[in-house]
Amino acid sequence: MRKNFGTKSWFYPLPVLVIGTYDENGNPDAMNAAWGGLYDADKVVLCLSAGHKTTKNIQAKGAFTVSFADAAHAVSADYVGMVSANNEPKKMEKSGFHCTKSESVDAPLIDELPVALECKLLKVSEDGNIIGQIVNVSIDESVLDSDGKLDMSKFHPISFEPANNGYHVLGERVGNAFSDGGKLK
Repeated sequence: MRKNFGTKSWFYPLPVLVIGTYDENGNPDAMNAAWGGLYDADKVVLCLSAGHKTTKNIQAKGAFTVSFADAAHAVSADYVGMVSANNEPKKMEKSGFHCTKSESVDAPLIDELPVALECKLLKVSEDGNIIGQIVNVSIDESVLDSDGKLDMSKFHPISFEPANNGYHVLGERVGNAFSDGGKLK
């Protein structure tokens, strides 16, 4: 039997995205953005309100990074979603995150988060969503396997669980995409 909950913003899994930007003075900022994802094969979409410092930074610089929060940095990732750089000038220092300038776009990479998309702003949609072009995927060698591919046994991204406001680790492999379903043909 099912139980109905009505309209809710429950979508699974919902990656914990940490958006990195520079402000007009070159100061790094990061924001936890729950509402975002792929927008075609080489684009991302972020649903950010206009009042966020991050939104203003993206529009001013035309660039941003999207890092995937991991289990080891859940506290810092949560913090940057709770505190606004509009009100806390030492937000990055307090978060414990450190930044390195991306080689591909005018935005910071968060050193502690090993997987990031480096994006240039394409447009702000009519409903205010940020749409960016992925120009590079940057992965720290610490989460690569011996063949240079992402190793999910080393990378432990977290997902936001909106029904109970929890963070959960992703990672256990349970199948092979574009293969296992072939058994039913």
